Amino acid sequence: MEQEREILTIAQVAEFLQISEVTTYKLVQEGRIPGFKIGRHWRVKKEDLREHISKLQHGDQL
Repeated sequence: MEQEREILTIAQVAEFLQISEVTTYKLVQEGRIPGFKIGRHWRVKKEDLREHISKLQHGDQL
């Protein structure tokens, strides 16, 4: 069984959310999706992404 990745790239987040990479990059850069930079590259913790989605489902505005 392959272990689930805890840190996602922009491309992986885009696939997970079923939106474009360009849109994903903009949302992360604007802080609307929680992320962090390693050098020039954005990364997103899967746990943070799941929490963010949960908040959106409950009507929280970010």
